[in-house]
Amino acid sequence: MEAILLVGGKGTRLRPLTATTPKPLLPMAGVPLLEHQLTRARAAGVRRIVFATSYRASMFTEAFGDGSRLGLEIVYVTEDEPLGTAGAIRNASAALTCGPDETVVVLNGDILSGHDLAAQISAHEKTAAEVTLHLTLVEDARRYGSVPTGPDGRVLDFVEKSPNPPTNQVNAGCYIFRRSVIDTIPAGRVVSAEYETFPGLLAAGSAIMGYVEAAYWLDVGTPAAFIRGACDLVLGAMSSAVVPTTEHGFLLLSGASVDPSARASGGTTVGAGAVIGADALVESSVLFDGAMVEPGARVVRSVVGRGARICSGAVLEDAVIGDAAIVGPGNELVGGLRLWPGIELPSTAVRFSADA
Repeated sequence: MEAILLVGGKGTRLRPLTATTPKPLLPMAGVPLLEHQLTRARAAGVRRIVFATSYRASMFTEAFGDGSRLGLEIVYVTEDEPLGTAGAIRNASAALTCGPDETVVVLNGDILSGHDLAAQISAHEKTAAEVTLHLTLVEDARRYGSVPTGPDGRVLDFVEKSPNPPTNQVNAGCYIFRRSVIDTIPAGRVVSAEYETFPGLLAAGSAIMGYVEAAYWLDVGTPAAFIRGACDLVLGAMSSAVVPTTEHGFLLLSGASVDPSARASGGTTVGAGAVIGADALVESSVLFDGAMVEPGARVVRSVVGRGARICSGAVLEDAVIGDAAIVGPGNELVGGLRLWPGIELPSTAVRFSADA
């Protein structure tokens, strides 16, 4: 079975982490975010995947090559200009090898999902639908695409980001297409699946089904969501075959060290070669490779980029520190503040807040 994987976005909401690395390649619990999804796709029967790339496209080839490491065949199609969700699907479909009646899985590269992809594929094939969407359940559907369905599971409407959504079933970003339907998407222009393709198919009377499953699901679009996803993987709230078993509430990667007097907890990942010094506290955070948290520093619900240094006595809460940045002694960065790569905050004992 073949799949198309959408990985062309710039991930602007996750800057500065995505200033040098595409969002799907950011390290999450020891491997690129995308690897969790690729291993689940293979377990569901997918064997060949077309990557629809754009932003820093060459980095995907460097990370995954031909896919053989994961038991997959991976090929790459790059957009010169962003084409929208459906436009990217249509553009990537040129590399598919299957026939018009075959099943094609379409995945979004910034989703962390524990839903049963094999069951969604099976449901699609049993109903002979033209498209089957994974729908998840959320408490507040106002910022998502709401998708009401009938008793038979057939999609009734698509309501994008409404203040009064008709249901808490929302589009979870995993689609099963009949190949011939992809071929009807206009080529060479921007096309939105959510605003054009799906509503158009519905208006034409096409069979669009909803596969509703309230398994773990997370749109990894913001620093807070990225941290939550990483911690959930380490703590087992989201299962992944490529995350090693942990016993102490944190994940210690190769060459990393935590001083015996330091405290690491809450699903923290300590990247390869990263260091947590004496009496430091790191809670529910992600330390990228080579990061250093010096003695007595405090890091809570934050991301510390590659080679970045948090000096003694500094405090981070809900902060994002770019690669090779330095937070000098005594500084406090709280409330969603972000420090760009390579920036150095001197020892000034100042409290910085994004809310100020």
